[in-house]
Amino acid sequence: MTIGWAGLASDSDRPLITVLGATGFVGSAVLARLARRDVRLRAVARRAAGPPVSAIADVEVVTADLTSREALTTAVKGSDAIIHVVLCEGGWRAAEQVGGERVNVGIMRDLIEVCRAESSTVRPPVVVYAGAASQVGVPLGEPLDGTEADHPATIYDQQKLAAEQMLLEATTAGWVSGVSLRLPTVFGAAPNGADRGVVAAMVRRALSGEPITMWHDGTVRRDLVDVADIAAAFETALEHAERLRGAAWLLGAGRGDPLGEVFRTIARAVADRTGSAPVPVVTVDPPSHAPDTDFRSVTIDSSAFRAVTGWRPRMSIRDGIDRLVADQLCGVR
Repeated sequence: MTIGWAGLASDSDRPLITVLGATGFVGSAVLARLARRDVRLRAVARRAAGPPVSAIADVEVVTADLTSREALTTAVKGSDAIIHVVLCEGGWRAAEQVGGERVNVGIMRDLIEVCRAESSTVRPPVVVYAGAASQVGVPLGEPLDGTEADHPATIYDQQKLAAEQMLLEATTAGWVSGVSLRLPTVFGAAPNGADRGVVAAMVRRALSGEPITMWHDGTVRRDLVDVADIAAAFETALEHAERLRGAAWLLGAGRGDPLGEVFRTIARAVADRTGSAPVPVVTVDPPSHAPDTDFRSVTIDSSAFRAVTGWRPRMSIRDGIDRLVADQLCGVR
């Protein structure tokens, strides 16, 4: 057994890193980032993932339904590290639907069982999980720094927290070497054209000439981080997995951007690209299903993660929005 990149032990001189959810918004960005490394990559998703352009890594594409224990076992076999960025179709709003728990919790449960069964014969793999900063629940103050008690306010966040707890308990048991990255509001242009979240939705509205709508007066803040910076965080988490293992780590830019200003930036960016007048940004009545967390501001102090890894977001809000607008205008999907 040799020690490869990021200190990962492997039977090869190049570790095998498996990305579960490789065609998703975050997964495709992580896959593209890791493809720059001289490693072996296994890209696993329900639909086939195209190998990243100009990849240095050897990329194996696996199409699998990860809710099947048998398919999951095959997908992670021999992995030195596993990136778990699987998200239920439909995002957080799908958590209450049939199958939401099976994806958001069941895949982690099965993954741990697979690793537990092999723990006596192989070195426990590093597992880096995409958690959510919103697992803490309705924020009682700002900034969040990771010392808060968790009181998840939505079914989605309850499910994410349950999966995270399973991972950390399995780390204590020695079955995996787990790291949870609690993600902020992620936006931007993913390499495969996937998009997700409120920023992408409002870019689409502006490109269609529709008003950008918000459920408040625009002063509610979100800690926005571009998906390229989030992918870099997963890469650096692998590099520092030994020091990060067994804990959850908050990611964020630390700015707390007012959504009204973010939406006006979207309107200006679209206008600059299309030559049309900026669409208006208007307040509308919120839907009945809107959770309380949608009306609370969030700023994240990620200094703990930064102190260990040196990571920091590099993409500005305007640059990230410009890239997303250009991506959607080109019809990359």
